[in-house]
Amino acid sequence: MMKNLKYLFLLLPFFITSCITKKDVRYMQPSESLVINEEGLIPYNIPTYRITKNDILNLNIVTTPKGDAAQFYSSLNSSGGVGGSGNSALAGGRGGGGNSGSANGGNINFYFNGLKVDSKGDINVFGIGFVKAEGKTVEDLTRELQEKVDENFQEGKAEVRLNTDGITYYILGDVETTGLSGEKVVHKNTLTITEAIAINGGLNRTIDRKNIVIHRKLPEGIKVAKIDLTREDIMNSPYYYVQNGDEIYLNTRGKSLNGFGKDPIQTLTTGVSVITTALSIYLLLKNL
Repeated sequence: MMKNLKYLFLLLPFFITSCITKKDVRYMQPSESLVINEEGLIPYNIPTYRITKNDILNLNIVTTPKGDAAQFYSSLNSSGGVGGSGNSALAGGRGGGGNSGSANGGNINFYFNGLKVDSKGDINVFGIGFVKAEGKTVEDLTRELQEKVDENFQEGKAEVRLNTDGITYYILGDVETTGLSGEKVVHKNTLTITEAIAINGGLNRTIDRKNIVIHRKLPEGIKVAKIDLTREDIMNSPYYYVQNGDEIYLNTRGKSLNGFGKDPIQTLTTGVSVITTALSIYLLLKNL
């Protein structure tokens, strides 16, 4: 019996190292490298989203029902302009801001009616022509289109409103995060990764919070970054803020893959099973 207990003590360090600690699962733990300003506040480090090829935009020309611009865009009006009851004339995006989506990803209405950025980085606006969009912010492109609309029509009688279909991002994890994985869309101006995770119910204990990988789409290409959600200095990183088109990869812990570390009960159950199996094999070999 004492010999069997010896084997048990030999296995004990293995179970201890296989357990997940509080430091593995707690978000935003204190970090000495956290940058704060003179007022004790964490400065915002929100990256500016720049339009890339294959983006889809929603362009609205807002004007009076009988305004000059409304008459020009009358062939694209759905509720405003000539014969309409509203005050919005839509160019290149009729119904593009709807919430209906597709099981295959994306917004169907937005795809078919939105203003697409072509392979050259241009958009073709009805009545204005081709305009370079790639590399510009939504605000910059809005101002440029506003100038062109004012050139064609009476200044101050039409307003350009340009938007993306909110912030669309993608979460991909292991099979135990099926409720979290998938395409996500939020209609906000800014979104932090902690907000994105909270919206989707949080991370389970199998996810390695120290090894979250983000693929970010830029006009020049795709940038790959790795972040650690257990450190509060992540708030200083530009990757703390989710951008349109971000792909967030949730990696599974090695401890979880081998069956340990998911939670105390599972660790104990697995440990007892291993010990029982080991003792059974030992007794079987001993009696041979």
